[in-house]
Amino acid sequence: MSVTVVRKPAVAGMFYPANPKELRQMVKGFLKKAKASGPVPKAIIAPHAGYIYSGPIAASAYARLVPARDVITRVVLLGPAHRVPFAGLAAPAVDAFSTPLGDIPIDKTGIAQLRALPQIQVLDLAHTTEHSLEVQLPFLQEVLAKFTLLPLCVGDTDPKQIAEVLDRSWGGPETLIVVSSDLSHYQAYETSQQMDQATSQAIEKLKPEGISYEQACGRLPIQGLLLAAKQRGMKCQTVDLRSSGDTAGPRDEVVGYGAYVFT
Repeated sequence: MSVTVVRKPAVAGMFYPANPKELRQMVKGFLKKAKASGPVPKAIIAPHAGYIYSGPIAASAYARLVPARDVITRVVLLGPAHRVPFAGLAAPAVDAFSTPLGDIPIDKTGIAQLRALPQIQVLDLAHTTEHSLEVQLPFLQEVLAKFTLLPLCVGDTDPKQIAEVLDRSWGGPETLIVVSSDLSHYQAYETSQQMDQATSQAIEKLKPEGISYEQACGRLPIQGLLLAAKQRGMKCQTVDLRSSGDTAGPRDEVVGYGAYVFT
């Protein structure tokens, strides 16, 4: 008899409501207010703070996926490791990730294929309390019908190695790439605006060298995505750019949030 090992939600109640009904209503509310037009993106960048702060901005990217609800069946999700230091990229050993909205099966085949790369390791500890990946999941569960998840925490590694991982995981129309990242941290409102505008310009121009450590906590996975996108001749568009000072926080120290789509 086999036992399915599930990673239970670590941040429910802190970053988003733990009650399934409240969570679904909140996500639906964000998506309803988001302005969505244009082609379905192959990849997106979305923020990962508490939903009252970054949820409206994240919804601006996720709303673009609604027309592909039954087309996208696989999500490759990359986010920075905030709590556990390690080298390379870390995949989980569990069979599923859980949120208050249900369980999401892990793409074990995809992880097995990536294990041939030296920068990939299996490290559950990197995922145990990591929020950068988890906060994306309820949005994915709301806009997509059924999908498998290939979640990768990004540690100390080279953007070229991340691009190599994305190349191997790219797939076709059934595969969505999601990079989780906030932008500037704890700056004055006006300073944050200037920094985030510069970051957005670098992202839109597919210039990974234009993004420094201070500009995005997910700098490395963003840079890896930009390398992969540039190689494929893709285009990037900023669909939302705000900060916690625009949503639910004071303006003396803000965190920047951007939503980007790649087609």
